[in-house]
Formats: sequence, structure tokens, C-alpha cells
Amino acid sequence: MTTSSPEAVKKLLENMQTDLRSLSMECKKKFPPVKEAAESGIVKIKTIAARNTEILAALKENSSEVVQPFLMGCGTKEPKITQLCLAAIQRLMSHEVVSEAAAGNIINMLWQLMENGLEELKLLQTVLVLLTTNTVVHDEVLSKAIVLCFRLHFTKDNITNNTAAATVRQVVTVVFERMVAEDERHKGMEEQPPPVQGNSNRRSISTLRPSAKDAYMLFQDLCQLVNADAPYWLVGMTEMTRTFGLELLESVLNDFPGVFLQHQEFSFLLKERVCPLVIKLFSPNIKFRQGMAAPSPAPVEKPYFPICMRLLRVVTVLIKHFYSLLVTECEIFLSLLVKFLDGEKPQWLRAVAVESIHRLCVQPHLLRSFCQSYDMKQHSTKVFRDIVNALGSFIQSLFIIPSQGNPAPATAPSGGSVSGGQAGVQGGPSAVGVGGGLTTQAAFEYRGTWIPLMTVSVQGSAKATYLEMLDKVEPPSIPEGYAMSVAFSALLDLVRGITAMIERELAKEEESAAASVRNGTPQGPEGELQGPGCEQDPVAQLVWEEMVSACWCGLLAALSLLLDASTDETATENILKAELTMASLCGRLGLVTPRDAFITAICKASLPPHYALTILSSSAANLSNKTYSIQGQSVQIISPSSESHQQVVAVGQPLTSQPQGTVVLTSKNIQCMRTLLNLAHCHGAVLGTSWQLVLATLQHLVWILGLKPGAGGALKPGRAVEGPSTVLTTAVMSDLPVISSVLSRLFESSQYLDDVSLHHLINALCSLSMEAMEMAYGNNKEPSLFAVAKLLETGLVNMDRIEILWRPLTGHLLEKVSSATFLCKLTSLKTVLNSTPACRKESTDQGEVCQHPNSRLREWGAEAVTSLIKAGLTYKHDPPLSQNQRLQLLLLNPLKELSNVLHADIRQKQLESVLQILQSQGDSLGPGWPLVLGVIGAIRNDQGESLIRTAFQCLQLVVTDFLPTMPCTCLQIVVDVAGSFGLQNQELNISLTSIGLLWNISDYFYQRGEQIEQELNREEAVLEKQAREKGVALNRPFHPAPPFDCLWLCLYAKLGELCVDPRPAVRKSAGQTLFSTISAHGTLLQPATWHTVVWKVLFHLLDCVRKSSTTADKEKIESGGGNILIHHSRDTAEKQWAETWVLTLAGVARIFNTRRYLLQSLGDFFKAWEVLLDHIQSAALSKNNEVSLAALKSFQEILQITTPARDAEKSPDALTAMGVPALTDPIPASGPGRPLPLTLPRSDSLAERLGRYEGAEPQQQGDELEDSALWWSAWNTWYRTGTECTRPPASGDKPAFVPSQPFLTALVQIFPALYQHVKAGFSMDDLRKLGVILQGAVSVPISSDASPFILPSYTEAVLTGLQEAVLTALDVLQKAICGGPEHMQAMFPAILDQLLLFVEFSCKPPQFGKLETKHIANAKYNQAEWVALNYVPFAERSLDVVVDLYQKTACHKAVVSEKVLQNIIKTLRVPLGLKYACPSESTWKLAVSSLLKVLSIGLPVARQHASSGKFDTMWPELANAFEDFLFTKSTPPDNLSIQEFQKNESIDVEVVQLISTEILPFANFIPKEFVGQIMAMLNKGSIHSQSSSFTEAELEVRMREDFSKVCFETLLQFSFSNKASTPQEGYISRMALSVLLKRSQDVLRRYVEDERLSGRCPLPSGQRMKLQCHQIRQQVAEIIFVLKAVSTLMDSLKKTQPENVDGNTWAQVIALYPTLVECITCSSSEVSSALKEALWPFKDFMQPPVAKVQNGES
Repeated sequence: MTTSSPEAVKKLLENMQTDLRSLSMECKKKFPPVKEAAESGIVKIKTIAARNTEILAALKENSSEVVQPFLMGCGTKEPKITQLCLAAIQRLMSHEVVSEAAAGNIINMLWQLMENGLEELKLLQTVLVLLTTNTVVHDEVLSKAIVLCFRLHFTKDNITNNTAAATVRQVVTVVFERMVAEDERHKGMEEQPPPVQGNSNRRSISTLRPSAKDAYMLFQDLCQLVNADAPYWLVGMTEMTRTFGLELLESVLNDFPGVFLQHQEFSFLLKERVCPLVIKLFSPNIKFRQGMAAPSPAPVEKPYFPICMRLLRVVTVLIKHFYSLLVTECEIFLSLLVKFLDGEKPQWLRAVAVESIHRLCVQPHLLRSFCQSYDMKQHSTKVFRDIVNALGSFIQSLFIIPSQGNPAPATAPSGGSVSGGQAGVQGGPSAVGVGGGLTTQAAFEYRGTWIPLMTVSVQGSAKATYLEMLDKVEPPSIPEGYAMSVAFSALLDLVRGITAMIERELAKEEESAAASVRNGTPQGPEGELQGPGCEQDPVAQLVWEEMVSACWCGLLAALSLLLDASTDETATENILKAELTMASLCGRLGLVTPRDAFITAICKASLPPHYALTILSSSAANLSNKTYSIQGQSVQIISPSSESHQQVVAVGQPLTSQPQGTVVLTSKNIQCMRTLLNLAHCHGAVLGTSWQLVLATLQHLVWILGLKPGAGGALKPGRAVEGPSTVLTTAVMSDLPVISSVLSRLFESSQYLDDVSLHHLINALCSLSMEAMEMAYGNNKEPSLFAVAKLLETGLVNMDRIEILWRPLTGHLLEKVSSATFLCKLTSLKTVLNSTPACRKESTDQGEVCQHPNSRLREWGAEAVTSLIKAGLTYKHDPPLSQNQRLQLLLLNPLKELSNVLHADIRQKQLESVLQILQSQGDSLGPGWPLVLGVIGAIRNDQGESLIRTAFQCLQLVVTDFLPTMPCTCLQIVVDVAGSFGLQNQELNISLTSIGLLWNISDYFYQRGEQIEQELNREEAVLEKQAREKGVALNRPFHPAPPFDCLWLCLYAKLGELCVDPRPAVRKSAGQTLFSTISAHGTLLQPATWHTVVWKVLFHLLDCVRKSSTTADKEKIESGGGNILIHHSRDTAEKQWAETWVLTLAGVARIFNTRRYLLQSLGDFFKAWEVLLDHIQSAALSKNNEVSLAALKSFQEILQITTPARDAEKSPDALTAMGVPALTDPIPASGPGRPLPLTLPRSDSLAERLGRYEGAEPQQQGDELEDSALWWSAWNTWYRTGTECTRPPASGDKPAFVPSQPFLTALVQIFPALYQHVKAGFSMDDLRKLGVILQGAVSVPISSDASPFILPSYTEAVLTGLQEAVLTALDVLQKAICGGPEHMQAMFPAILDQLLLFVEFSCKPPQFGKLETKHIANAKYNQAEWVALNYVPFAERSLDVVVDLYQKTACHKAVVSEKVLQNIIKTLRVPLGLKYACPSESTWKLAVSSLLKVLSIGLPVARQHASSGKFDTMWPELANAFEDFLFTKSTPPDNLSIQEFQKNESIDVEVVQLISTEILPFANFIPKEFVGQIMAMLNKGSIHSQSSSFTEAELEVRMREDFSKVCFETLLQFSFSNKASTPQEGYISRMALSVLLKRSQDVLRRYVEDERLSGRCPLPSGQRMKLQCHQIRQQVAEIIFVLKAVSTLMDSLKKTQPENVDGNTWAQVIALYPTLVECITCSSSEVSSALKEALWPFKDFMQPPVAKVQNGES
């Protein structure tokens, strides 16, 4: 119900009337005037009520009259009446029916009551109601009312005082509220009066409205009163206290700041009155120093707590509300506040000052203004900085100059100590929180000073204790730790406030910036946000930076000290939180130094005390250089102590070398570590370069706690490897998994960092890792793997933007596994790390390789690199890797770089990961193949077997599974890599298998030739275009062959390299594969490419093999590795190379054979042919039998090339049919263990090409000439080879090299085949050359150790293979000549001559130079001697051939003119002459029979050509031959049997018969000399034909009677024949007879004489007797022969026609008779019987014959 409602009005009227009645009743007796007034008042009220509708207004109008009775009542001073009246007046007031005049009257009346000391409380109540219910009281009335209240405040009554004080406060508030209401009412009605300029007079308040004027006057007088001056307006004040005045001032300033800010007059008051007043009142506090010396002349007033405390409250309000008005004054106030914290000030003063500062610290906006107004102005006090520094210094001072709480552990607490604190300290560190039942109180402890921590206020509010002690007059005793607690809260609130405010504003700025980006407004030159704070309002940014710059030093000093001293987990948590938020804020603002400083502080707190960590020490050193001052005076920062009063939770090994062996971690260290993790996790984006500090610290902590990295880089608890094991309490054990997972989360969260921050993180990890490497260098302590593990983790979670971090990341990890000249490199890397991220990205080079010796580090480096590569390849990138070639190569590149590392463990890791990549990603490697193949192929011989085996596994996988998926351009790399595995020398099996792989690869090329060719051609076109654009030539191997052919050429070249590998098995396998591939797949090559195959592959290979073979070592190899025995044919390097040479030469020859027409179309085939022949020749002349023999086989092979295409239809035996022997053992022609594919399904283009090579008929006409050139070239090679190898060694040579029989045989066997090609042009000259070689070849002796295998036993008449071959060669030639044209037949004599040379060998074996040869029977097999062959069979066979050939060709012109017959006779004369002295008996017998055969054919021819004189020289030769044979100088062997002798005699007889039948009958065609010689010979035969050695028993036989007889008969027959054509012939016969008879006569006579003498001789001695016996025997034999000859002569004469016998002959015969008779006396029975036979024929001469005989003489 409102006071103006009708009911209220009615009630008011009733109440008023009731009051007036009551008054009337009370005053009826004592105060009649009052009674009357009351009654008239009742009437008045009734009248007003009756007359007016607006009753309240009417009442107000008449209020003076209405109030009058009550005022009179009060004047009675009667308590009861006064109370009644005051109640009635209050009622009127409450209904606002009191006019100004009435109010004045009321106040006056109240003043009187006050002066009389009546109803004081009621008075105060009335004044209050009057002033609060309406605004009618102004000016002096108001001032009087206020003074009244003041006066009541100073009464003796406490209740009154207090009530009055409250009333005064309320009244003062009412006055200002009125002014505020007045301003509200006039708001907008009229313009504010212009602000008063200058320092206007304080009385000029004419512009103020009424309420404002009242307020002004009141405030001005309050200032006057506090300053102990007389008031201007509050007239009547008798006394006043400063404390009350200050309280009132404070309440006005605090409650109505707007009044002072809006009205110039009030502002003026503030500046001119309030501030000077405050400064003046502060004076005693400023000057006072606690414990000052004796009073100075002017005694210093002691600070008075109540005033001081109130002044501080006023100052706080002034600063809070009016710092913008009172810039200078506030600067002074703040400076004062700072001063009050001084250690020399009383404790209570410091406490209230700290409380005041705390009040400021909870107002961040205020602090910001300070910073703007003071710190950022030139020549101004750095107020904000000083406040913070003062707080810090204050906290520090509490530890240095202890308060009266606990000065030191030794002294007892003075003043209000906190129970339990002292005991805790005295008990030493271990007692705190552990000892006997003590409850741990939150406290700070530093170097023995123990300061408890109290809960002073709720976070963020500055609830003061001592500033609120308005009732205290004496300074209170401050509990120990109170000031510290407040200062601590102030610091925390300051940090919280500032950071919250700046972060809010930053967030707003960032949001608006983001919005503007979204709306498309540019953000600076590059349209991007440039880092924290770049896009903010520059002024705001500057302010924030200044605030942080100003406060960080002080904050850090204080917080570090508190952190060190804190023994309470919550306090520690708060301090760490403050440091963390400051670090984060500095980071966001880009203030690097303060950020690093705060982070360093947290880091140091995380580590054990005095832990030697270089990076933190250097960082701390930088900080200690920072100025830290308060009001210009430097303050010493006290360093944190190392006395740990914390519970030890872990003991571990330090990572760095510490002075003490182990280090301990306390629970506080762990708490700090958590904060550090939190910092890194939540504020990683702003850490920048300080990541290094954070991570270094974490690394050391992780190490001390014994966490070791596991798979993927996550850290797991592990055992310390060296030194004493890490000791962990259960408390920390349970924390480890948490720490581990937080660590992992920390690096996982790196995926939310921006690129620059991520780079900072990675660079920090790299830097740490470098340090770990440096540390691990040179000592064998286990290294820290923290950095590597975390690099790995970071890489794995940032795969989506792997490109930006890949190079620095892998670059460093590669440094880890291999760093170039390690220590030098460190410095360069540090430079890199400190450069900008942009530069850093590209600056990781791997350089020369020098491995880190620590295997764990290496292993982890490799693990990290390979894991990252595998993860990078499996990650689903956008766009996918298949479309992002650059990224794929980037990812694979580090894998390749690992190849530069020499350490096997790293390469093993690398290759294992390649294997995994192939298994999982092989299909999609695409452009990455070259890199992958490069890695597989980066094998070196100094690597171990297992490495090579792993790499080879990868290669096998590639070849078996991935050839079709890789770009064709990579196929060449596959070939190279497979080749490099063949060339490695660690593992023979791998080399051999890799050759198999090359075969498989070639198969693949063959089967997919079409596709490969097309793709390569496309690629080639692109490359050529690029090369043209650049203006350079296209550079690729074997250019300009087509790319597909180049691929083949690379394959061949690689196999060619393997063909000269040092290991025989590899060479053999590679050789077989090379030739198989060329023969199987060579059809795919373009014809022009064959040129390269021949010259660059085949001939190059032959050159290399020849060179290696000729220089190979001849030392014997004992075993082939392990216990494998080596066959003697392979027991030197030379022999092993020989095998390679054989294989290679055979392969090349086969290719020439099979691809002849293709090769011939190339243009330089003749040159190639010459080169091939040169190789064959040099191989054939090799001292190694195997090589030389194989060379000849190859020669033979190329000779079997069919010349024209039509020959192809001939059977392979065509040559054999012509007498050409086939190759002894054909050379195998297949690939490694597989038959050659003859036909494969193929596409048209290839099929056409095949047809072109294989089925095309060569043009026969043009090739004839070239062919003949080729064959003649071959003939020359054959001739050179033959000449060279059959040339006998010079005399001075050392043990000479003599070619082997099989070699010579093969050489000669080649001739028939070769001859088929050259026969058309084969000349006499060539025949002579052939003869030289054939003769040379058969002259070569055999080594004694080979002889048992080649020579038949000497007795067997068998030819060696060589001899057979020689005869075959001549046979082929002879047959060809027989069937050939006339001019060829002129060669017959030459052939016969050659054969005759061989015939001579029967008696005179050829000498091979001056080489000594032994007879086979005398040779010792095991010595290096040369054995002469048995040439007899060969010579005899040659003789047979001669006879055959002569029989065929005797009449041939050339044979006649070349005196062949004479040569034959001449040749045969030797064995005939030797006869029994011949090496073989068969020889002379064959010679005789051959001579007979030849003569039987040749003599008629000779007679035929008698006139031509061509045979003239033959006759003497023939005569000599007969002579030498029939009267041989050699004696028959002793063991010759009678039968054999008789056989031999029959041969002699045959010869004589030949003479008698073939020669003598044709004497007229024969030269006389010859006939004479024959006659002499017959004569000789007829007489002297006995053998000189025979026994008596054999005498009859051995006398060659038959021979003599035949000779005699022939002689006689010839002598007495009628056919004597010339007188001379008859004369010769007669001459011969007379000689014969004369000799007979002489012999007989001598015998008779001897016989006669012998009877008289005395018996001789035994010796002489023996001799005589022999002579007698000889004589007897002779005489017997003569007697027999006589009897023969007699028989002959008997048979001869008498007319043919000369008379002289008869005379001589008869003259013999007496002598014969004289012999009858001889004693020998043999002689007697012979004599008998001789005498017997004489009976026929007893009567003279017919006279006709006489005619013989005429």
C-alpha cells in the first residue's frame, strides 16, 4: 500500500488527529498553549481534508501550520511529549507532506533538542527519515542536519556514537545519491555545462545544481575536517576524528566514482584536496624506519595504524576508480605502496600494504591501465613493473629477513607462532610430513626458514583481514606466514588476471581476424596470418607485450623461489600453473626470452638439484643477466636452494655425467614433470624454440625413471642397463604408465600443431638427438633413445603433412645412422637447427658416410627411418601416392640414403623393410621402383653373407612377382641389380642363382616383347623431346640402338661382365646363359643391333677372357674352399680360366655359325670374321692344351657353315662322305639346365623379324666372292696356326712347349673341311705350305707322361691319330686332284714327294728342332722327357699310298717330267741299303715289294721315254739301289732262323728275276753303263754271296746258293745269249766269265797250298788254335763255294748254245781241271763232296766238241 493511496491518506489523517489529541491530552495541564495548538491543528486537518481533493498536496502546502503543534510539543523538553511529537513528525515526513520551510523548522527544533541532549537516538532517526524520504532539505538546513549527526557522534554514549556514525554515513550517502538522481533527471534535458578550464577557484560552484552543490560542499568540508581545517559549510562542528573522516571519504569515493568523473568541480576536489591530503597523512609512514637510531632533531611521528590502514583503503579506491584522472597522483600512491613493503617498515604496515596490492592485483584491467599510463610512457616510473618486482622482493625478503614467526631453526618462535612448525623444521628435512604423527601443514621452507601458508582469500578475490580492522586502534600482531600468504595469492591472482584478460582479448582478435579471412579481407602482404599476434590491433599488442615484459622478471624470481621452497602439493601446483600460463602467454605474444625463462624454471624444477644440464644452465645464465630492479634499485635474485624437503620417489642413473653417481627424484620433481608435459601438450603451438628445453628435460627425466622406447617410439618402463638399477617407489611406479601415455599423447597431439610449430618440435628433437649422439660418441654407455623414439612418434602421427617435415626428420635420422665426419657435422647441424624453418627444410645433407659407433643409436635411427617410410607408404594420402610421384620419391629417398651406411645392422634393417614394402606395396611402387631397386642393388663385397642374402631375397621377389607391374624403364635397373648380385663374391650360390634370374628376366623380355617395346618407345620419344628442348644429346647406354634392343644389350653386357668373374663356377654359368640367351632370343634384335652384340659384347668378352687367361696365375690351388678337392685339370687359376676361354670361344663361334647370314648383312662381317679367326688363332696357340684343342673345335665349327642356302638340304654327313672327319665331341648348346625354346607363340612384328633372320635365302650370287675371301682368311689363319705350333724350338730355349698330339690331330683334321671351301683356288704354293705343316706336325714328339695313352706298343704296327689325319688330308687332296682339272693334276709329284718324305721316316725319324728324344723303350713315364714316335707304320702306310698313287699316275706328264720314279727309287734305296739294319724288318721287305711294284709299272714308262732323256738319271740310282740291297752291309741278326733266311734269300732271288725279266731283255733301251753295273753285280752275286757268320751246320743254307745260282744263271744266260746286240755286250759277258774262272783258279790253288802246309805245322796254343780254326772254317767255306760255282758254271755251259761260248772260256774251264784234281787230297769231307760235284760235269768235255765252236772267236 503506497503512501499516496486513499487508504493511506485516510489513515494518515486519522493518525494525525489521534496524535494531536494525545498531545492535547498530555499538555492539558502543564502546557496549555500546546494543547490549544493541538486542537486547532485537528480543526485545520479536518478543514484541509474537507476542502481539498489532493489532500497530501494541501497538507504539504500547509505543513508549517500542521507541524507547529508538534514542534511546540518538542519544545516542552518533556520526554514523553517529545517522543510523541517526534513520532508524529516522522509520520508526516514518511508521507512526504513536509515543505521546505517546515523542514527547516523541524531541523531547528531538532538542533535544540540535541543541544539539550534529549532523545538523541530519536533525533538521529528523525533526521534520517527527513533526509531519506524527500529532497526538500538543502543548503544550510542540510548542513545543519549533517552537523547535528556529527555532533551526536561525539557524545559520551557509545550507542549514540555508533548510531550517529551509521547515520552520518547514511546521510552522506543520501546527499550523493540525491546528486546522482538529479543528474539522471537532467540527463539529456540540457547540455552539460562546459567543463571548467584551468585551475579554477574551488568556490566557483555556481554551475552546479542544488543537490550537486550540497554534495560538493559536504565533500569539500569532509576534506577540510580530515585535514584538521575549519569547514566551510558544516558550520557548528565541534570535533571530528581523522579516522572517521577518512572512512567517509573512502565510502563516497568508492560508492560514487561517477560523480567525480562526470563533474569537473568534483574532479578538481579530488586533485586539489583529496590527493594532497592523503600524501600529507602518509608522511609519518614514509619516513619511519623500524629500529631506527636515536631520534633525529626533528622527531619522526610514528605510523598510526588506524589512519595508515584507512589511508591505504582510500588510496586503493582512488587508484581503482580515478587513476585516469589522477595519473601523477596514482603514480605517487603506487610508489608509496611499493615502499611500504620495504623490510624496514613495521610488520603490520607491510601486511596492510600487501593486502592493498593484492586488491590491485585482482583487477587486471587496472593493471593494464597502469602499464599503459606509466610503464609505456617515457620518463615515467615503471609502476607496474615495480609492483610485481616489489611483491617478488617482498617474498624474497621474508625468507632472508625472517619475520618474528620463525627467524631460524635454532631460536624459539617469538610472537604468534604456528604450532608444529618449529618442530618440523628442527626435525630436519626428513621430519617434515614423515616424523612422529605430525600433520603436514602447507608451508614454504627455504634454507632453514619455515613459513606456513594460510588460506587468505578465495582465488581471484582480495578479501583483506587487516585493511578491514576499522575498530582496531593498536596495530595488530600479524600471524606468521600471513604476509607471505597474501603476497603469494597476489602473485597468483596477478598472473591469472593478466593471462585471462590478454587471452580473452587475443581470442577475440583472432576470431575477428578469422572472420575477416572468411569474408575475404586480406591479412597482410601474403594474405596469411603471420604467427601469434601479427594480426592484432598494434596498440593492444604493444600493451600486452609491455605488461608481460614488465612483470616477467619479478614473477619468475618470486615463483621460482616459491616453487623451490614449497612443501605443499597444492601450492606447488598453483605456482607451476602460474609459470605455465605465463610461458604460454609469452609464447602467444612471441616473447621468446620470458617464455624460455619460465619454461627453464619448470624444467629445472623437474630435475634433481644441481643436475648438470647444459641447455638449462645456459638459459639460466642468460636470465641472471636480466636487470631486476624496483624503483631504479637493483634487487639481488636469490637462487633456489637445493635442500630437498620432499619425499624421494625415485633414484636413477643420470643421463649426463654427474658429480654424484646416482640422482634422486622427489614427488615435486614428478609434479613439475607433469606440468611440463601439460605445457607441451596444451601449448605446443607457442613453444617454438623452447621445445628444446622441454624435450631435453623430459629426456633426462625419462632416462632417470628408466623408461625405454618400444615399438612405434612409445616409452615403456624398462631396466637401466648400466650401473646400479633404477630404484622406484610404488608411488612413482603407478605413475609411470600414466607418464608414458601422456608422453605419447604429447607427441600425438603434434598433429594439431601448425607447420611452423611442428618444425620447431622436430628441430628440437633433432638437436636432442644430436646431443645424444655426441654423448654416445667415444663412450660405451647406453645412449638415450628418447629423441629418436619421439621423432618416430611425431612422424607417424603427422603423415597427412609428411612432406613439410620429411626432409628435416629423415635427414636427421640418416645423420643418426651415418653422419659425415661426425663431430664436425654436429656444429653444422646446430647452425641449421637455429636457422629459420624455411631454410632448414632443405638443409639436411647426408654427406660422406662415417657411422655412429653406438649400435643402439644406429639401430633406433634405422628403425625410425624404416618405420616412417613404411608408414608413409601405407598411409592413405590425398591425392594417393600413385598420383603424387614427387611425394612417393620423397618418402623412398631416405631408404636409398641408408645404402651409404657401412654398418651391417643398418643395411639389414633397410633390406628387411624393403622386403616388407615389396610384400605390402610392391604393386603400387610405380615411379619408386628405381629407388627400391637401387637399395636392393647397393651391395658391396665387404658386406656379410646374411645381408647379401636378404637383399637377394628382395630381388628374387621382384623378379618373380613384380616385373609386370614396374615401368619398363626400370627393367634395365633390374638387370643391373641382378648382375651386381652375380658379381658379389661373398656367396657363390647367390651369384649362380642371380645368373638364373637373368635368364628368367630374358625370358620375360622375350614373352612380353611387344608391350615392353611399345612402352620403351613412348618413353624414348618423351626423353628425346626433352633433350631437344634442352639442346643436349640423349644420353643412355648403347644409344642409338632402339630402346628395347638397348635393354637386351644391357642384359648381354651384364652377363658378359659375369663371364669374367674371378670365380670359375660363375664364369661358366654366365657364359652358358649368355650364349643361350643370345641364341634363344637374339631373333628379337634389330639387325643393326647385332653389330653392337658382336663388337661390344662378344668380342669385348673374348678380349677380356683372353687377357685374363694369358695372365692367370699358374700356382696350384690346394682346395676349393672347405674340404672340396679340386681335380688336377682345374687346380690352377690358369686351368680354370682355360675352361672359360673354351666356353666363350665355342659360344661365339656357334653364334657366328648359326647367325651367319644375319651377321653378313651388317657390312663389316669380314672384319668381324677376321677378329674371330684371330681369337681362334691366339687360343689355338695357347700353351694350354684344353684351350688350344677347343679353339680348333670352334674353327672346325665355323668351317661347317654351309655356304649357299641350297647346301642346307645336304645331310650333315656330307663332309664326312667327302672324307672329312666329324668333330670328336660336339659342344653342348643349351641354357643353364633347360632346352632352348625353338618356337614360341609370338606377335606379328616379332614373327616377321624371326622370318627375316631364319628363313631368308641369302643372295647367292653376290656372296660367292665374299665367301671365298672369308674362307681364304680362314685358310691363312689355319696356316699361321699350323706354322706357329709346328715350328721347332730354338736351341737356346728353356724346356720347350711342344703341342700335344690331339691338338695336332685336330689341326690337321680341320684341313679337309677347310679345303672344301678353298679348293677352287688351291695352288702349288698352298700345297707346299700344307706340306710344311703336315711334316712339322708328324715330326712333333710326345711327352713321356702322355706316351702310354697315345703310343701303341712298339711292336704293333698301328698309326697314331695324327698320322691317320695327315694321310687323310693328303688323301682328300689327292682325290680332289684326281677328279680335278688338268692344272691341278700338276700337283701329283708334289704330293708324292711329300709322301716320300714320310717314307724316309721309317729309317730316319724326323728331328723336332734340336729337341732330344728318347726311344720309347728307354723313356721314363714320370719324367719330362720327349719320346720319339714309332714312325715305321706311318712310313710304311705312306709307302703304300705312294705305290698306289704312282700306279695311278705313272704315265702322267708331270709325274714323268718331275722324275718321280727316280725319287721313289732314291727314297727306297735307304731302307733297301739298310736291310737288316732297318728299325723294323717289315720296312725293307715292304720297300723291296714296293720297288718291284713301282718298277713293274715305271720301267715300261721309262723305256717309253728313253729318248727324251727324262729318266737318264734314274738308271744309276736304280743300279745303286740294287747294289745296296743285294749286297747289304748289314748282317742278319744272330737269332734269324734258317727258314727266315731262306725267305729273305727268296726275296733277293725275286729281285734278280726282275732284273732278268724287266731289265736285261731290254738292254738296247737302257744305258750301257747301267747294264755293265748290273752284270758286275750279277757276277758278284754269283761268286761272293756267302754270309760271313754262320755255323757249320748252317753252312749249306747260308751260302745263298739259290741266289748265287740265279745270279750265275742270269749272268750266264745273259752272257751266252744270242741276243747280244752289240759286240761290246758279248765282250762284257766274256770278261765276266774269265774273271769268274780266274778267281776260282786262284782260290783253289791257295787252298791246295794251305792244305799242304798245314800238315807240317806244330800244334798251336789254345788261343792260336781258336783263331786258326776260324780261318780254316772260312777257307773251307770259300773253297766249297768256289767248287759249287764251278759245278754251276759247268751246268750253265752245258745248257748254253756252243756257239755262244768263247773259246778262251773253254780254255780257262779246262785249265781248272788239274787244280781241282790237286784238291782231292784235302781232309775236309764237305770239300770232298763239293769237289766230287765239281769234277763230275767234266765227263762231258772228255771228247772234243764239234768244230762249229771255233766260229765264236770271229
